[in-house]
Amino acid sequence: MPTLLTINNYYYRRGGAETVFFEHNRIFEALGWNVVPFAMQHPKNFETPWSKFFVEEIEFGEQYSVLDQLRLASKVIYSVEARRNLTRLLDAVQPDVCHAHNIYHHISPSILGLLKAREIPTVITLHDLKIACPAYLMLAPDGICERCRGGKLYNVLVHRCIKGSSALSAVVMLEAMLHRLIGSYSHCVSRFVVPSRFCMGKLSEWGMPTSLFRYVPNFVDVDRYRPQYAPGAAFVYFGRIAPEKGVATLIRAAAAARCQLIVIGTGPDLENLRALAAELKADVAFPGFLSGEALHEVVRGARAIVLPSEVYENAPMSVLEAYALGKPVIGARIGGIPELIRENQTGMSFVSGDEASLSAVLRDTIRHTDAAIEEMGRCARRWVEVEFTADAYRRRILEVYGELGVKMPNETAVAGERISGSGNSA
Repeated sequence: MPTLLTINNYYYRRGGAETVFFEHNRIFEALGWNVVPFAMQHPKNFETPWSKFFVEEIEFGEQYSVLDQLRLASKVIYSVEARRNLTRLLDAVQPDVCHAHNIYHHISPSILGLLKAREIPTVITLHDLKIACPAYLMLAPDGICERCRGGKLYNVLVHRCIKGSSALSAVVMLEAMLHRLIGSYSHCVSRFVVPSRFCMGKLSEWGMPTSLFRYVPNFVDVDRYRPQYAPGAAFVYFGRIAPEKGVATLIRAAAAARCQLIVIGTGPDLENLRALAAELKADVAFPGFLSGEALHEVVRGARAIVLPSEVYENAPMSVLEAYALGKPVIGARIGGIPELIRENQTGMSFVSGDEASLSAVLRDTIRHTDAAIEEMGRCARRWVEVEFTADAYRRRILEVYGELGVKMPNETAVAGERISGSGNSA
């Protein structure tokens, strides 16, 4: 069977990108492929015999000495350690293809030239806009930002786009400049998998090599989600609690619409949002971080899920998870969100950042009959079961690998029924 080298900064379930990374691994393990991971050391990592090749942990939220900061800054720009450790791994195993996810700032793109030199076809799934915008999100302190377009990467430093820090912004600017100069992405990557048509279009506008892009939407294993179509009374947001996620706008809109709201998650804006809800006397509950069945139970009891983002989202997993649980989604018209909503069929949309627009949609959703909301949830679930399944994802990824000349047994090309419920629990 073929060998798949999979690379991601983190080897534990940290966010949406890691969910896709582990599910991708699980799918190919179920097909009988030899899946070999390469990641960063971290105390939360799942166990794997390959961890002896992993690189040293870097966490930007931690406090480091000045000397350590300088040493780690050099790794962010170009990690000699990652290249050295991956060389050892490639001496031990011969992958037929490499599929990378988030490698920036920790493993670093320094490994891409090595993979190219070893003639290993390399695919990167773009979970964000990092290959265009050094700060990932095309978001500056003053809002949506495309100032770096046309190679003007100095704007990252000018506007201190990384955590408001001149030092961190300078490091990330230098990283982006170096890897553009040496062609880490343009010359060393065989294909880019992009989960949203919006991001494909945006990267094309920025002059990225669109001939190498392949649209492969994210997926959920629907068998793991038990839907409940009968609507409850409350609206639910679940995800990171950060200013760009638009939760403050949601709280104001919910207060104006006089509806119940549950905000699930943690993040830097949590205390500000608690204070805002208290000030407005809004009916908002903050249960904190929930996952697995505990999260699913709250979502199943919702009237609808709300995604009020005010940043260029790629392909939020929360939309697909809500659909799999039988719930319609109210989403902001920004980034890749609109392409995941069939208006008045699987949900509704509103003007991003516009409290009045969102409040109007919340009121409309309250006025909808329970039968109408239930039918939206059923339609959402049906769409996921057809378009966003593990089997659909597997077929699309195998087509990408096939373009690169990866030789696959006939069994791999047609298998699918063994995927659900198989593989590593990680």
